[in-house]
Amino acid sequence: MQTFFEDYKTIIIFLHILSAVVWVGGMIAIKFAVHPVIQTIDEPKIRLGTNLRIVGRLFNLVMPFIVMSILCALLIIQGAGYAGGFIYLKEAIWTVMSLNYMYMYIQRKQAQTLFNRGDLAGAKAKMQLLPTILLPINIVLGVVAIFLGVMLRG
Repeated sequence: MQTFFEDYKTIIIFLHILSAVVWVGGMIAIKFAVHPVIQTIDEPKIRLGTNLRIVGRLFNLVMPFIVMSILCALLIIQGAGYAGGFIYLKEAIWTVMSLNYMYMYIQRKQAQTLFNRGDLAGAKAKMQLLPTILLPINIVLGVVAIFLGVMLRG
């Protein structure tokens, strides 16, 4: 594993960083640029439908990057021989972020089903925690994990 890592170290680390940039950067863009603009749409059905489409596209976009990040992280840990505090903390953070992402993905999918059935109140309730609690949690955790990654690499 170490030989493979050494041969492809630059590419593996680049893909790992790119994954974090797309995932965390996408969440930041949605939270601070897109979501506030969506809230200015007066018609509730159009506002909710637009929100569902945008969040759905983001979630589908970041899914392969999450997988790539995890795979690259495993290669980096094994190849570079990392062990100890920061690496375990970083793994724990990305695990919590992944679980939170899965929960948000399911909530959005259920909200889309309710929206398609005409249950706007139910769909809105399913989406309520995403922009206010769940997305900010992942943003903060992602920034901390990126910082830890920089500390680990020196």
